[in-house]
Amino acid sequence: MTVAYWTVAGLLALFYLYGGGLKVVASRERLLPMMAWVDSMPMPAVRAIGSVEILGAAGLVLPRLTGVVPWLGLAAAVGFVGLQVGAIRAHLRMGDRQVVLNLALLAAAGATVWLAAVS
Repeated sequence: MTVAYWTVAGLLALFYLYGGGLKVVASRERLLPMMAWVDSMPMPAVRAIGSVEILGAAGLVLPRLTGVVPWLGLAAAVGFVGLQVGAIRAHLRMGDRQVVLNLALLAAAGATVWLAAVS
C-alpha cells in the first residue's frame, strides 16, 4: 500500500503544485485559456486557491516523507476531496458542464484518502 500511496499522492501533488503555482504567479489573461472560471473570480481568491493547492501538495508528501505528523497527509487528501467537491459545484453553478478533470481529481484524492488511512 505504501507504493500505491506514493504513486497516487505523488502524481496528485505534482498536479496541484503545478496548477497552484500557475494560479499564484500567472496573470488573469494567461490563466483564462486554461481556466475559464478565473474570469468570474477576483484575483485574490484565485491566488488564495493556488496557495491552498501548493500547501496541500506539500501536505501530501512532506509529513510522510519526514515522518513528522504523518497524519497530515490524510488531512491534505481530505482537503483535496473538499476542494474538488467545491470546484465541481462552482463549475456547475456557472453552467460549465466540463467537470471530467475535476471528477478524476476527486477520484484520485479519494483514493489517496483511502491509501493514507490503510497504510
